[in-house]
Amino acid sequence: MALDFHYSASTAKSVNEAVTALEEALRERKFGILWQMDIPSKLKEKGVDFEKPYRVLEVCNPHEAKKVLSQNPMVGYFLPCKLVVYEDEGKTVIGLPKPTVLMGIIGDQGLMETAKRVEAALQAAIDDVAR
Repeated sequence: MALDFHYSASTAKSVNEAVTALEEALRERKFGILWQMDIPSKLKEKGVDFEKPYRVLEVCNPHEAKKVLSQNPMVGYFLPCKLVVYEDEGKTVIGLPKPTVLMGIIGDQGLMETAKRVEAALQAAIDDVAR
């Protein structure tokens, strides 16, 4: 049985509304949005047309990041955490790769409790926005 590498939920909110709500839901959980990319705008700068609304957000809880990086510097390959917000078939989808799956790739079981905590917080933020 294949492990789902991601978690996602959909909402009737627009991509912009979902990103704004996500920023607040993340802040309540001590995460901040460090950076975001508007894929259609970025591709247009490069001469490529892509009309589907799609955002990539990089988010971080600095205390959790310090904790896992202190335990294993390879965790930096997965930081900051990435969330996506995009339009699909008339709905907005919010999702992320699961931190527990990513940490499982490293094979360091000492990181799993933190990964579970981070994953739960990010999923709760997504669920709050999707309602």
